[in-house]
Amino acid sequence: MEINTVNLVGRAGREPDVRYFESGSTVANFTLAVNRRTRDEEPDWFNIEIWGKQAQIAADYVRKGSLIGITGSLKIDSWKDKNTGEDRYKPVIRVDRLNLLGSKKDNETSNNYSTNGNKNTNDVPF
Repeated sequence: MEINTVNLVGRAGREPDVRYFESGSTVANFTLAVNRRTRDEEPDWFNIEIWGKQAQIAADYVRKGSLIGITGSLKIDSWKDKNTGEDRYKPVIRVDRLNLLGSKKDNETSNNYSTNGNKNTNDVPF
């Protein structure tokens, strides 16, 4: 049996770079920072690639700092460097499932509402 599954929860390191193709396909690329167990350690950074309808969702809703969860698979992109002719490699997580978990701004807003009692945080607008 062969398994290639990656599950990550972290924050978007930058806005998605979205490309639209004449074929109708859409791809979104961005980085994801995933914290380690202790705050003393630097986060791990992953290159994320999302295709299709989920790429459009990422384009519309993922912003730098957004908390997201992904399920996907690891692939290795390879190419020849134009200047040196050397082989280059980059690990990429190709996303099968994107979960929007909120963002720093959303969390601050919901905390403000819950402390002053003006809004029921259980009412989600979507």
